[in-house]
Amino acid sequence: MHNLQMVDLKRQYLKIKTEIDAAVINVIESTAFINGPDVKHLADEMAAYLGVKHVIPCANGTDALQIALMALGLQPGDEVITPSFTYIATVEVVALLRLVPVFVDVDADTFTMNINSVKNAITPKTKAIIPVHLYGQCVNMEPLMALAKEHNIPLIEDNAQAIGGTYTFADGTIKKTGTMGTIGCTSFFPSKNLGGYGDGGAIFTNDDALAETLKMIANHGQKTKYYHEMVGCNSRLDTIQAAILRIKLRHLDEYCDARRAAADYYDNAFKNNPKIVTPFRAHYCTHVFHQYTLQLKNADRNKLQEQLAERKIPSMIYYPVPSHKQNMLKEYGTADLSLPVTDMLQDCVISLPIHTELTTEELAYITTNVLELIG
Repeated sequence: MHNLQMVDLKRQYLKIKTEIDAAVINVIESTAFINGPDVKHLADEMAAYLGVKHVIPCANGTDALQIALMALGLQPGDEVITPSFTYIATVEVVALLRLVPVFVDVDADTFTMNINSVKNAITPKTKAIIPVHLYGQCVNMEPLMALAKEHNIPLIEDNAQAIGGTYTFADGTIKKTGTMGTIGCTSFFPSKNLGGYGDGGAIFTNDDALAETLKMIANHGQKTKYYHEMVGCNSRLDTIQAAILRIKLRHLDEYCDARRAAADYYDNAFKNNPKIVTPFRAHYCTHVFHQYTLQLKNADRNKLQEQLAERKIPSMIYYPVPSHKQNMLKEYGTADLSLPVTDMLQDCVISLPIHTELTTEELAYITTNVLELIG
């Protein structure tokens, strides 16, 4: 049996090594390292895959979120609604632009933002809402979109953990995650479901004018070289990463299926244990299992994690300290904010290995040991 990892990128690479190596060598031989042809090809291919008009590649997922907020013309002091139970990048960009993060709670089953909590958080100063599709599960977008439309508030989808997922509307319409809001953002960090071999990200929109602004901001605020129309940043996806991602995009649905198959195995193994709550799968979306995250009930999570490590089974806590309690945001005075579900989840969630190369033998070893240790 292989050494267990949370994500086994080496084995995944070996399956597509010939394609990847050829793509990388082609870029090196072309010497078109910045904005080479593969960057445009990736944008076009992603747009076709997602069913969205515009894909703007950028340097990383955090930049994608920052550029999205900048493109909406928000001003210091404007409020942005976001879940606290998310990776810090979602909130970090809000603070970086001197906007005000307004934290909302999440649902205990989906781990995604609670719609009623969002309703109660809207004020005249609310200028954007950032729904986070967490662990691979989509936010319930239809009621959120209706709420945002009612108040004329743009939605920025943080799709870093759910690329490849779909959402089904009440009328049967199906959309890819990241394509339903005003702007969608994703990350190509290597461990993501669609990951490069370095940093990378992308921004999605169906709005032509907004797409033009997003492109300009990502390229020093210029449309024509050396003529800068707005303050922007330098956020470009390397051509080598684009070439790699073009190969991996062709395998994305296969990767999502493999993750779901591993999750099915876990679900079946844990379904009868009263101390384990397996991930909820909402009826309105396809879960792509960026993480496989359990809730533990009446069990010592930290002890379990230590014991698993002794048996060479990795695990992770996503996230031990929610955003509203982070020191970097103490100026906003949110540490004592009442977010009961978020506070509960920080103490009981644990994520097990989930990736495209997990074998039945490995899954059996993991689940047998978890069940033995948890009792």
